[in-house]
Amino acid sequence: MDHGDPCPRCVHGLGLLVWVLLAPPALHAQQVPPVAVALAERAEIVEELSLTGTLTSPRSARLSPEVEGRVAKVSVDAGDRVKGGAILLTLDDELARLELEQAQAALRETEAELADARRRLREARNLVARQSIPETEMETREAQVRRLVAAAERRKAEQAYQSARIERHTLEAPFAGVIGRRLTELGEWVVPGTAVLELVAVDRLRLDLQVPQSYFGRLDRKTPVVVHLDALLGRSVEAPVSKIVPVSNPSARTFLARVRLDNATGRMTPGMSARATLRIDTGRTNVVVPRDALIRYPDGRIMVWIARRNSERHTVSEQRVRTGLTFAEQVEIVAGLEAGTAVVVRGNETLREGQQVRIQEPGS
Repeated sequence: MDHGDPCPRCVHGLGLLVWVLLAPPALHAQQVPPVAVALAERAEIVEELSLTGTLTSPRSARLSPEVEGRVAKVSVDAGDRVKGGAILLTLDDELARLELEQAQAALRETEAELADARRRLREARNLVARQSIPETEMETREAQVRRLVAAAERRKAEQAYQSARIERHTLEAPFAGVIGRRLTELGEWVVPGTAVLELVAVDRLRLDLQVPQSYFGRLDRKTPVVVHLDALLGRSVEAPVSKIVPVSNPSARTFLARVRLDNATGRMTPGMSARATLRIDTGRTNVVVPRDALIRYPDGRIMVWIARRNSERHTVSEQRVRTGLTFAEQVEIVAGLEAGTAVVVRGNETLREGQQVRIQEPGS
């Protein structure tokens, strides 16, 4: 072997070193891990209270006719949506219409007798003025007119009564809603007090929540509530507390908070269970960071990676923090971090102390 020639292994190692030193900048950039950062900021601290409840309707009625009769027509079925004032059911009103015609005929007869009595009274007054008949005859005819006027008023009342009875042979929806149940069929004889239909209002529903009594003084009608329902396919609805019932349940140590929900789309129904998150203002501010910035260790330590810029490079260092409340994907930092500090929120799983990183632009 010629000891003057370099060994193959040395030549290979020297070439690898030269290749690394002369490698293009893009290759070095690929070796620097990319991370996303966010600034710690000072914000109002909110306490989130998670509860479950059931959707109920503010209006639900078992409808019954006001008069008895045979069912002639049912215009709706279970599940139908109806508007307020819509005709739902009709009873056979033939006999009621005949009674109305009788009342109308009796009124016409009485009005004719009244017109004749008034004519005879006018004649009597003329004859009394000429002293052709005694005044007692005129007084008798005046009494007859008064009696017939009262009779005509009674006949008018009877006619109005029969007209009202005919109107009550139709059952109207007292409010807009959905027919929950149909409880009668054609030809059945129904009487007042017997439910024939169930109507439930669904345009606006309410969610009743039993809240621990320790929160009673901290809720008001502006407290926001985020409601989650399976029927909304992962979406949520936000609405304020609409009513607080100041009567606690002594056995459960709770009170009632009610939330009204708009259901114009009809995707929610009474009886559905719902998960609600009440966002309660604590009245204080503190430093917060996104939940993804935290690294939790089995020994209980909670850390964040802080990104700092040194000349043209960004490096990271680990910082221990103490946390408080968690809300809206944000975590309160009680100690260990100041507002305005950049913390790593993505790519922080495998970082090392002092490691160089590449900051990703938002959305990249």
